[in-house]
Amino acid sequence: MRRIIGLMSGTSLDGLDIALCTIYGSGKESKLHLEKFTTLDYPADFRDRVRQVFAKREIDQQVLCGLHGQIGVLHGQMVNQALSGWDVPAQDVDCIASHGQTVYHAPRHLTNDMRFPDSTLQIGEADHIASATGIITIADFRQKHIAHGGQGAPLAVYGDYLLFSDPAENRFLLNIGGISNFTFLPSDQSDQQAYATDLGPGNTMMNQYVLEQYGLEMDRDAHIARSGTVEKQLLTALLTEPFLDQSFPKTTGPELFNLDYLKQAQSRTGQLDIPSENVMATLNMFSALAITQGIKRAAKDIEQYTVFVSGGGLHNELLLEHIRASLNGARVTTFSELGVNPDAKEACLFAILANETLAGAPANVSAIKDSPAVCMGKVSFPY
Repeated sequence: MRRIIGLMSGTSLDGLDIALCTIYGSGKESKLHLEKFTTLDYPADFRDRVRQVFAKREIDQQVLCGLHGQIGVLHGQMVNQALSGWDVPAQDVDCIASHGQTVYHAPRHLTNDMRFPDSTLQIGEADHIASATGIITIADFRQKHIAHGGQGAPLAVYGDYLLFSDPAENRFLLNIGGISNFTFLPSDQSDQQAYATDLGPGNTMMNQYVLEQYGLEMDRDAHIARSGTVEKQLLTALLTEPFLDQSFPKTTGPELFNLDYLKQAQSRTGQLDIPSENVMATLNMFSALAITQGIKRAAKDIEQYTVFVSGGGLHNELLLEHIRASLNGARVTTFSELGVNPDAKEACLFAILANETLAGAPANVSAIKDSPAVCMGKVSFPY
């Protein structure tokens, strides 16, 4: 048995998810109990600083270098704050699993630059986390995946496969963060393999647009999108991106799906001056269709399946309404049905990755399609 804290900071930049997990066993015998969970918000000036380097090709290297240390220090302080609030001593925690903050994701199919291998960059120096907390910290999980032929994302399939496979049910574990992705877990009756893939935009374009136009971090309760009308011509233009039709598995990021992508589609359709609420309504529908068209393609040979939803997009009821309407016939439910807080899921999955680093074996995940069988993460000791 190990007590592991999983940390997740996504592309939405809203805050740090902190999950204290008790994990029993390893591999397919793994059992996870979520003891405590909290999300601590980032200060506004910190978000602004991260946005200076986030998903940008040209940046101030000094800001990037400084943020690498600052994020580590901040995350360490946030872990200490959470432990104090939970009245859990640091010495009772075996390790921390830190995802870090993604600032650039560059698979070659996206960059078309063959000079470099597939690459991704998550910052938040783990030595600072370990030093601040006194707890062994495992971080930088995505690099091993790339080194063994993967694209660094999505990694959720490893924990999903170990924890949530079901012999009788075909499952799509849909996570709607900044980018949407799913893990497909076939039943024992299926001749398919488990895999994970990105789908396209989740919250990222909606969040970027509402920040630009309204100064808000998100369209809470889809209030703005509900007040608008979907612009069908713009929606059609948004859906023409070749990535959306590529075979699975695949990976992408805000480097592709961003405000420049939106404005190019508006320019092509002559819709640069449409009401902002209509843009939000269209972006909401765009995310929903990018998700559901992908799931339908993956499920074309499957008679029955269930979609379990997690991530920030779970709280966007309009987005879920669109998804349910498009996937009529499939059961779409919340991830909490599987016994884990949907908001904590990703942080928990990184705790599982750290557990596999400490006690697992690559063979535990050898049955996952097109994904290297590896144990990931680098270890930072506090002293």
